[in-house]
Amino acid sequence: MRNMKKLIYLCLLLTCMVSCTEDEFSGYDTPFIHIATSTGASSTTVLSNVNNINTYNVIVSSHPLSEILTVNYEIKVGNGLQEGVDYEIITTGNTLTFQPGVYDMPIRIRWKAHTVDASKDNTLTIRLTGNNQNIALGLPGQDGLQKELVIEKKN
Repeated sequence: MRNMKKLIYLCLLLTCMVSCTEDEFSGYDTPFIHIATSTGASSTTVLSNVNNINTYNVIVSSHPLSEILTVNYEIKVGNGLQEGVDYEIITTGNTLTFQPGVYDMPIRIRWKAHTVDASKDNTLTIRLTGNNQNIALGLPGQDGLQKELVIEKKN
């Protein structure tokens, strides 16, 4: 059943690509920037007993860019996490620079083994806040999904 849905989707996409004029198809060509895990998720969990470095990707979906793109982000930390105890931000600053031809950049966080207080806010949120080319943040659509990535540390 799942493969059948994929086949139907591909057929509809190909039909549109062949039959749509350039003006009709251009609505699907809106550039955007989003953040996700390596699996494409907009939220994830980190266990409190691990020591590892995780990579969270900021991705540009666009025609080739001819100018440098700078993307700004902020990191909001819940009251249950302490920098240096629970985590360490490895990627410095709050701006990523995309050279022409580069479409994804990492934000890396080292997670440290440390038990958290389950009654507190043990989330770390990476939120895209702007860019120098006025490209839309988050996935296309009203919801703006993947404009931020929420990471929760759990015991």
